[in-house]
Amino acid sequence: MYKPNRKKPIGFWSAVSMGVGAMVGAGIFALLGEASAISGSAVYISFIIGGVIALFSGYSLGKLGARYPSAGGIVEYLTQAYGVGFFTGSMSIMLYLAAVVSLSLIAKAFGNYAFTFLPKGSPHWWHHVFSIGIVVLFVAVNYRGARDVAIWERLIVAIKFSVLAGLAVAGIVYLNPALLSPKLYPPVADIFFSLAITFFAYEGFRVITNTAEDMPDPAKTLPRSMMTAILLVMLLYLGVCFAVFGNLPTDKVIAARDYALAEAALPIFGHVGFVVVAIAALISTASSINANLYAVTNVTYQLAKDGELPAAFGKPIGHSREGLVISGLIIIVLSLLFDLSEIAAIGSISILFVHAVTHIGHLKLCNQTGASRFLVALAALVTLVAMALAVVYESRQSGHVIDVLVGFVAVAGLSEILLQKVANRKVLPRIRT
Repeated sequence: MYKPNRKKPIGFWSAVSMGVGAMVGAGIFALLGEASAISGSAVYISFIIGGVIALFSGYSLGKLGARYPSAGGIVEYLTQAYGVGFFTGSMSIMLYLAAVVSLSLIAKAFGNYAFTFLPKGSPHWWHHVFSIGIVVLFVAVNYRGARDVAIWERLIVAIKFSVLAGLAVAGIVYLNPALLSPKLYPPVADIFFSLAITFFAYEGFRVITNTAEDMPDPAKTLPRSMMTAILLVMLLYLGVCFAVFGNLPTDKVIAARDYALAEAALPIFGHVGFVVVAIAALISTASSINANLYAVTNVTYQLAKDGELPAAFGKPIGHSREGLVISGLIIIVLSLLFDLSEIAAIGSISILFVHAVTHIGHLKLCNQTGASRFLVALAALVTLVAMALAVVYESRQSGHVIDVLVGFVAVAGLSEILLQKVANRKVLPRIRT
């Protein structure tokens, strides 16, 4: 039985901040316009459905985390359900690759937002300078250990949550009800298809599972913090949706796309509001990078312990692991060399698939975790449905998306075969943070 350790740095609100920080990142800023292009002003309904799916998934992962507290999070749960082997290793590597790709996109989003503050005509390579700089900064923060990560995340989340909550409240006060009329809604099917985008805005809640080893009492804290984070973000997203679509016609939101939230602030607060929300976008993407780097480092450590990655990923460096530095370098390279928009879509589908596989495996462990089989089965079902909707939507947008997805799975499987041959299966020593 896991014994509580009150000296661990990740308490309830720190874990909530990590989850909120990972969820409220580039997604709500960059993807709101994309989602509205599918579901129009009814996008808030899609966010509600996405939030409900996240709550079911959070329930299952929370119960697993309470029973099997581990820095590896989902990697540990897969191991408990399916054992150490090819299948578990492939799923774990797929999760890692998808997370790294997502981080690369967030870094690029930060670079794009930061570039808008430079004078017109500035060299394009400043995009890359900002993207690299933010990754290096938070690699350094994570290098100092979980305590510094938690402090930064509480501060950043407080700022961006306050800005977005302020925008939501002011937007609702001044909203035009006619802009939210059901007469303007698209077909019901389009609202469900937009789940391919809106669920991605919740996906970061899994980061909380990776904080378990740094929690004083994970059996109690992890499930509560996960559900709290999802509910807070769900309420925030709803408020933001009403503020945006209650003040701007859908066509203007779609036209604004990447800066839709800042555009919505213009009629309420003027240019100052536009700038403040744009700054909040920078803060949000930075916060998401911070929280997700912490999670990725813990995942690579768990994979190294299980022999699914080379032992170097788990070796201590400072108050973290070498996997932090290796992952940071991969993120920088990807952000510099590739257009990752389509690969990111494949990454989000892969994450949904890994979640579904985890919930299915949880059904075998319900007697140990004390979870409701019905709720766990429901979590698996709704996650698979969301994944299927995402596949259908992305297939319509890009004819070869299925081929890319198959290739992504093949890369994970091949990597597992190769790494099994070279990985050092020696159990790695734990370090203090």
